[in-house]
Amino acid sequence: MNTPPDEFEALREGVRKACSRFPDHYWRERDEAHEFPWEFYEAMAEGGWVGIAIPEEYGGGGGGITEASIMLEEVAASGAAMNGCSALHLSIFGMNPVVIHGSEEMKRQYLPRVASGDLHVAFGVTEPDAGTDTSRITTRAVRDGDHYIVTGRKIWTTKALYCDKVLLLVRTRDSEPGERPVEGMTLLLANLQDPHVDIRPIPKTGRNAVVSCEVRYDELVCDVSDRVGEEGKGFWYILDGLNPERILVASEALGIGKVALERAVRYASDRIVFDRPIGANQGIAFPLAESYARLHAAELVIREASARYDSGLPCGEHANIAKWLAADAGYEAADRAVQTLGGMGYAKEYDVERYWREARLMRLAPVSQEMVLNYVAQHVLRLPRSY
Repeated sequence: MNTPPDEFEALREGVRKACSRFPDHYWRERDEAHEFPWEFYEAMAEGGWVGIAIPEEYGGGGGGITEASIMLEEVAASGAAMNGCSALHLSIFGMNPVVIHGSEEMKRQYLPRVASGDLHVAFGVTEPDAGTDTSRITTRAVRDGDHYIVTGRKIWTTKALYCDKVLLLVRTRDSEPGERPVEGMTLLLANLQDPHVDIRPIPKTGRNAVVSCEVRYDELVCDVSDRVGEEGKGFWYILDGLNPERILVASEALGIGKVALERAVRYASDRIVFDRPIGANQGIAFPLAESYARLHAAELVIREASARYDSGLPCGEHANIAKWLAADAGYEAADRAVQTLGGMGYAKEYDVERYWREARLMRLAPVSQEMVLNYVAQHVLRLPRSY
């Protein structure tokens, strides 16, 4: 039986070619030195990959989340893993609320610069005392004429040290009795490199080439013209970034799982112990075969979720399940790769320990596995809310 050609094969080949210039040692060195992969980022921007999902009229590639997710899957699968993907993906899902809800002036001012790679934008939602409960954020913006004055604190703001702007969720009024607590939030495209902003990197286990930061805002002035959409509707606007984020992160987990599995299979085929390849042992072969099956299943759900999003269909269930499946399958594949290589799996020169560290992150962010199951239980199965 002939397999039909992948309609996105040309896209995949283009990304693979771009990534081939950045071998394993490049990513190993960037991670160990905690250095942003500027050469990689600039090459991807020059190739038009950064703006893949930005409309053509604003200088982008005009693709959808499907194309963006395939691109990031291939970046991860090249061996770049999360250090490569995180250098790029905020420019895709982070700006999606601007693409959909921003004013025409805002789109024309910022989107071409994002598409060209000239403008880095961070995503500021999570707070230390709110965590997953976004309804409890306390960062506040007070209207003062044509400006907002922003005060508060965010955490896990990726790339904050290098970004000029941040898509910042703030509270502009308290919710009224009877309202949902997410009412009264506003989305701002605020300046980040400002004396009223204090940015501090957070030491962490992996993905060290791309910094994560705690950011404090002390009476930061933000123009009203940099408000995304209407005041008070910011929470609903960020939802247009959260489903794409889940789909993209799922694709990145898939890519990490694929490269980890490929390295494990190669090693299992070449490594001779007791006069035969270790891959001939079912104790080695069966876990790797199972990982392949789980990755393949996750990939099908990712493609379903991205196709629904790009078609304007509801996709919350599909995006969340895709993230849950891919995060588990990707981490499991990376863990099995370490086990297959044995002691050398723990050595940095073989890179699978880096994939393992970075794949672990996907089970925590951007939403934990447990919160995905809460979503499915409540919104899909219609069970009583547990929290």
